[in-house]
Amino acid sequence: MAEEQSKAQAGAKALSEPVRVGGSAAEATLSGGELAWRPTGGGGGGGEAGRLELESEVLGVRVDGRALRVATFARGDDAAAAAARPATCGGGERRREREREREVVVEMESEEAAAAWGDAMRDRLASLGRPKRLFIIVNPYGGKRGGRKIFQTEVLPLIEAAGILYTMQETKHRLHAQEIAHSLDLRKYDGIVCVSGDGVLVEVVNGLLQREDWNTAIKIPLGIIPAGHKRPLDVTSVVQGKTRFFSVLMLTWGLVADIDIESEKYRWMGSARLDFYSLLRVVSLRRYNGRVLFVPAPGYEGLGDLVEQISSCKSNGASTGVQEDRSNDFNDETCAYAGPSIDETDHEWRSLDGPFVSVWVSGVPFASENVMTAPEAKFGDGYLDVAIIKDCPRSALAGLMFQMKDGSYVKSPYVEYFKVKALRIEPGMRVGSTTKGGIIDSDGEVIARGDGSHTGDEIEHLMAYGPPIQLTVDQGLATIFSPR
Repeated sequence: MAEEQSKAQAGAKALSEPVRVGGSAAEATLSGGELAWRPTGGGGGGGEAGRLELESEVLGVRVDGRALRVATFARGDDAAAAAARPATCGGGERRREREREREVVVEMESEEAAAAWGDAMRDRLASLGRPKRLFIIVNPYGGKRGGRKIFQTEVLPLIEAAGILYTMQETKHRLHAQEIAHSLDLRKYDGIVCVSGDGVLVEVVNGLLQREDWNTAIKIPLGIIPAGHKRPLDVTSVVQGKTRFFSVLMLTWGLVADIDIESEKYRWMGSARLDFYSLLRVVSLRRYNGRVLFVPAPGYEGLGDLVEQISSCKSNGASTGVQEDRSNDFNDETCAYAGPSIDETDHEWRSLDGPFVSVWVSGVPFASENVMTAPEAKFGDGYLDVAIIKDCPRSALAGLMFQMKDGSYVKSPYVEYFKVKALRIEPGMRVGSTTKGGIIDSDGEVIARGDGSHTGDEIEHLMAYGPPIQLTVDQGLATIFSPR
């Protein structure tokens, strides 16, 4: 796709025209994927050279008489500099701050020239494969209840500047986004954008995979912002007996799940709650009995112990055999996607025995903006990255928590980091307890809980704590909007 776009831009005719930028005379050129200008010194003098990369810096363009109004990305306090970056500056990385829209006005010599340039820029922007119509799901209740405001102040200006048509709907209750995705007429849209945390995105994926047309529905691009490029995204089926849940980010058991879920009672602290509760959990360290079984990716075949025989794990009666014909992935009763499966007779399963401090399974590199869970993870590579801490002194564990910011924690001798095609968790009780287990968390959703914290008012969880939970990967099943 990217190669085709590059060829299309390279084949487009280059344009050159005398213009005025910021009131100063200049010579503008539109060549390939770049709009650039340099001062000519006539009729106004002054001015600076500048350039805009259509792919990464231009939202859209509109023609107003002789004026070519180019809507651009800008970041934080450097808005003006970002929109018209001097061509002679070095390529230093700009701060990753809040993006906002700014307009650069290029005044042409005639309305005909402005119209021709506007058409040429729109053609080149269209070749990037950007969406034209979006369905936007806003969660007004998530986090600090700022979803509605974020949409109005952060997202909407970018959508309007890019000339994108949209339909917006707010979620009203848990699993509402899943219901929306399940019934949405996808023929009307080029993508679905979630203005929320991870939870709404996961609900959308599950809703799409519960449709009868799941195999085409799951290909609609998903994203958080209405710009960027499309890239494949692996989908993981999390299965226990006849119950399944679809994950696109991660699954945790042990230390990380404890911190993520139990720190909710300190949400009033903001993001500091995670650091605070991490220290509490390190001081009062828990270890969990159990076993992790896995089908290793190439290069990791020597890890763990060979499993001679493994019991079958089925979802909704679907065969565990690998099916080349994807129509066999349909559930017989609902026609929903039943997930990929691993034939135990054709794959070598290996195992690691507990106790475990933490088991962290990731499908993407980052857990958050400043936590790199899996430095070797790749979008759409068809594998899960696993980081396991079996035992670790408290002093070393505290250091590992800080090293998670850049992913260097995986180099620690206390961490087993490897890739798998499939994985099965057999969770046990907490070391020193015969009644308390742990928490298994997938994409921010508690799917199994055995820590004895249930009350009558709590939401019933999808799965039981104790029986095996199996994860299998379907490579590149979904599509996501993402920067390069």
